[in-house]
Amino acid sequence: MTALVIENDPTDDARRLGEWLTDAGLELDVRRAHAGDPLPDDLDGHVALVVLGGEQDAFGKPDGTPGAPWFPQVEALLRKAVRHKVPTLAVCLGGQLLAQAHGGTVARAEQGPEIGPGLVARRDAAERDPLWGPVPFVPDVLQWHFDEITELPLGATLLATSGRFPHQAFRIGDRAWGTQFHFECDTEQYASWVDGNREDLAGRGIDPDELIERVDGLMDDLFEVWQPFARRFADLALGRLTPPDDARPALPLLS
Repeated sequence: MTALVIENDPTDDARRLGEWLTDAGLELDVRRAHAGDPLPDDLDGHVALVVLGGEQDAFGKPDGTPGAPWFPQVEALLRKAVRHKVPTLAVCLGGQLLAQAHGGTVARAEQGPEIGPGLVARRDAAERDPLWGPVPFVPDVLQWHFDEITELPLGATLLATSGRFPHQAFRIGDRAWGTQFHFECDTEQYASWVDGNREDLAGRGIDPDELIERVDGLMDDLFEVWQPFARRFADLALGRLTPPDDARPALPLLS
């Protein structure tokens, strides 16, 4: 009944998502990779995998150095999760690593960062998805990313999109989901990101205090959509929910 939760950045813990998952019956084995916590070599003993966000670049440095020393091991776990059908939820940086681990590409966003409350549009394929099926057609989300998924892996299913960044949510195989947006954070967590970047935000024409106010005003709406979403993920991990047959496309898996 334990989910492995990989925390890549001290400012982005599981927060509300963690509460929702534990309320639904999952125990959380949180590994703070940024603080040196060791990551397991496999997912034995875990019924789910959650990979959180962070400020690092998934695509690493020009000399080929990973964005963080533990990223190759995270990507290996993401590949094993898909191969062995371990329910996986990967958020923002986590979603980028999920895509990259399976042959997709991630790069610095040419249009600049996407920051603040926003909307994404559900694709038709989401209707048959066990997590996305009940999600509203245009759900509220929180954005904070400077990079983007430029190409999804071969065989991935696009579930949600937006005008500026088309790859907002996707599924690989039948039970691994990635999102470009955030839905895990509460006001306090998001405000900490704002407070750490006030000068940069002001330079982009964004009023930091107004941004925090807008985020805080969205918390109830986010709860209505993403708390049930998290519960469905927990139900899948605990065997209370089974993906429909048409949510299981064939996928060439990388070793």
